[in-house]
Amino acid sequence: MSGFSPDLILAHPGWGETLPLRSIFPKARLLVYCEFFYGAEGRDIGFDPEFPVPGLDGHIGLHVKNATTLLALEDCEMGISPTRWQKSTFPPHYQSKIDVIHEGIDTLRMRPNPHARLTLPNGQYLRPSDEVVTFVARNLEPLRGYHIFMRALPEILRCRPNAQVIIIGRSGVSYGLPPPTGTTWKSTFLAEVRDRLDLSRVHFLGGVAYETFIAALQVSSAHVYFTYPFVLSWSMLEAMSAGCLVIGSDTAPVREIIRSGDNGLLVPFFAVDELAERIIDALAQPTRFSELRAAARHHVIDHYDAEQVCVPRMRLLLNQRLGAPPPGGTCVYAPAGCNDA
Repeated sequence: MSGFSPDLILAHPGWGETLPLRSIFPKARLLVYCEFFYGAEGRDIGFDPEFPVPGLDGHIGLHVKNATTLLALEDCEMGISPTRWQKSTFPPHYQSKIDVIHEGIDTLRMRPNPHARLTLPNGQYLRPSDEVVTFVARNLEPLRGYHIFMRALPEILRCRPNAQVIIIGRSGVSYGLPPPTGTTWKSTFLAEVRDRLDLSRVHFLGGVAYETFIAALQVSSAHVYFTYPFVLSWSMLEAMSAGCLVIGSDTAPVREIIRSGDNGLLVPFFAVDELAERIIDALAQPTRFSELRAAARHHVIDHYDAEQVCVPRMRLLLNQRLGAPPPGGTCVYAPAGCNDA
């Protein structure tokens, strides 16, 4: 590191990466990624009555999680948050220091494709003309509504005998409570409905290559995105960019993007029967929702396209707030976390 002196450092503060930066690089301007500020109310904690609320130790743990973020906010010149709601989770006296700019979506790569084909592990392939329900999360867990989705499947498969269900996600835990020892959330909620499912039509793909993920969205007839009040996943915006009909949870992070009946559909998080009804309608009357799918893509292009919107906004903001780095200046990016799939 001898002689290295960056002009600008962009870092995620969640695991303490920013703590030594002021001492090591006293002249560098520090920009922190303000992804989420934990709290005991109005966010993920206590949202789902099916699972226990943390006791005193859990609440103390939330303060500890936030400690490095608070120190980073004191040290930094400015913060960046990807959505307005995520910014709103931070203490009010810091919010004036935080600007909202999303990282952006590659809308040229993530676009509708009427000729898309998704090949399944059994050799079967699906096309946009098929009835395909998609669900995506980094890990299949309650915080992303996996349990609600699984409980809706029996009625969906009963009413739509040609429907195929694509579930992308691993079996670990990204956020929230761990499952009982020796189990996974994937297996727990699959076991709950297994005897009412035609498993030949339910395809768990696990973690997949990005091209497979794109193809899954391009053949989707109805894409389900549910989340507690927590970090918004990139995958929801990617699904909209791909022209999916997104059926989302009526929770704050999703409401910021989706206007129900305009560029997608919203369903109360715990409304299993209503979720099933909306998916069945989407499968039965695909042309009815064509305008919503087109509006979803246009919304992402207009507000979240990386090349045309988000990166230019970031450059402009850095120039306005921090001043442009000198010719040949150096920017260091020190990521620690990112929005979930």
